[in-house]
Amino acid sequence: MIITISREYGSGGRELGKRLSDAFNIPYYDKEIIALIAKENGFDENYVAHISERKIQAAYPLTIGHQFATTVNHVTEQTVKIAVEQHRIIEQFAAQGSCIIVGRCADVILEKYFPFNIFVYADKEAKLQRCKEYASADEKLSSI
Repeated sequence: MIITISREYGSGGRELGKRLSDAFNIPYYDKEIIALIAKENGFDENYVAHISERKIQAAYPLTIGHQFATTVNHVTEQTVKIAVEQHRIIEQFAAQGSCIIVGRCADVILEKYFPFNIFVYADKEAKLQRCKEYASADEKLSSI
């Protein structure tokens, strides 16, 4: 059984994943994916987390069809490398058997496994309250 959990920030998707993992006694993966990508590729975990939360922009220059750029865009290369590694690691976890994967586009990456997909959402007030409960004391939160 493979369960993927997509969620809105602050909605409790991560907590749901952990609870399901405990209830079904199956592995749970979330930030572990970021840690593995960082470790295996020599990147900082915060950098990988930041890059993996952004959309991957097309790796083609805007001038395509007119002329090709001759310079290499290392930021784009790293972004693509992180996305490829994330895909590989998620596939690897699924191939090992039952697991719960939170976020990271796992629902799309693993569609050939026919996972049980869950989307967790909450109203604004509930998300703000959850974020306040789990925020560190020095964290400044805004409701904007």
